[in-house]
Amino acid sequence: MFERLYRYLNKEDQQRVCTDITEEACKHAPRNFFLQIFSNVFTQFGGTLSNPKTVLTWLMSYVSAPVYLISLIVPLRESGSMVPQVFFAQLIRKHSIRKWIWVTGALLQFLAIASIGLIALNFKSVTAGWLIVAAVVLFSLSRSMSSLTSKDIMGKTIPKTRRGRLKGYSVSVSGVLVLAAGLFMLYQSQNNATISFYTTIIFFAASTWLVAAVIYSRIKEFPSKIKKEEDDKYGILSSFALLKTDKHFRDFILARTLLLCTALSAPFYVILAQEHVGKEAYLLGLFIIAKGVASILSSPIWGRYADKSSKNIMAAAVLIASFLGIFIFFTITYFDSLRSAKWLYPVVLFILGIAHQGVRLGRKTYVIDMATENERTSYVSVSNTVIGIILLMVGGLSALVSLLSVEGVILLLSLLGLVGAYKSYKLPNVEKI
Repeated sequence: MFERLYRYLNKEDQQRVCTDITEEACKHAPRNFFLQIFSNVFTQFGGTLSNPKTVLTWLMSYVSAPVYLISLIVPLRESGSMVPQVFFAQLIRKHSIRKWIWVTGALLQFLAIASIGLIALNFKSVTAGWLIVAAVVLFSLSRSMSSLTSKDIMGKTIPKTRRGRLKGYSVSVSGVLVLAAGLFMLYQSQNNATISFYTTIIFFAASTWLVAAVIYSRIKEFPSKIKKEEDDKYGILSSFALLKTDKHFRDFILARTLLLCTALSAPFYVILAQEHVGKEAYLLGLFIIAKGVASILSSPIWGRYADKSSKNIMAAAVLIASFLGIFIFFTITYFDSLRSAKWLYPVVLFILGIAHQGVRLGRKTYVIDMATENERTSYVSVSNTVIGIILLMVGGLSALVSLLSVEGVILLLSLLGLVGAYKSYKLPNVEKI
């Protein structure tokens, strides 16, 4: 069954594509392809149901956590999962079979998210806020370990020109689940949602990582070369030296930095919606629905074309986000009636969701395809660590600028995105065989 469906989804009518993996690994590619899709679906679904930009913000507000603590969870979750990766890379390279590192990370993420539900049920105000922040830190560190390992294992088990499709199908299927969850939350918002309703969502989100860990443990992985202690080729300092010695990698880091506009601008669209439409609970359901529909419709298309040219996907997606931001800036500034339209912000987040999926799928496929074996782990870990540090700095700067003008931040990020589109387009095409 896996074999036939794999050939159908990847348009393989004759000989199987085995580019960039061993013949032995290629024999198990169909089964590994779907196991990774299933595990990704559950983790992405759980990630949406515990998203700090929406659900966790709502939950922390409900338990009266201070605003300064609420403002910490987004940068901590994103940067905390990126910055430590260069250190986790040293751990990963010491293991020939690496899937168990991913499984361990998934189990720790289950514990972290479940603890947030318990905290919300039993604590209030500042105490609840600090405990949730601590749980988010644990989640981020665990996510960092799993994220880095997953790219390494995908590079070992899935052929080049099939990796973008895997990510695309994963996001699309999880989008169906997200859509269902959003519709349920929209329906529930008509009633008086209590703390038990929100914590039930959190506990359900936590369980998705438990299921994913079981599925991922079934992947057939073949041993990698283990780094020798005396060989410092892939040491921490040597890994960072890639920024100086590898121009291709350096150009990718610059392009990826400029692509951050799609991730950083999302909270500011939510703030605009609250300012001009209101803070009714139904908005949370609408935003989650918009994200789910965007994933369902766009991810398979982005994934398919990312296997042909991931750098062009990065460029096209960030152009969409940039033009959207410029449009919103002029709408908020000059059109009073339109900026108060209730339909505007869910539509905007839907379009931004499409663009963000393209950026994510494009850059993840690009970094996996541009390197091989242990080099891949170094590329992913260093790029994520650098981006995590930059994300903290840019996020802090954006927060300061937002005190003056929220729409001004969106315009600034959109202009940076235009430069990012150009830099992405100028990168070499790593999918060429």
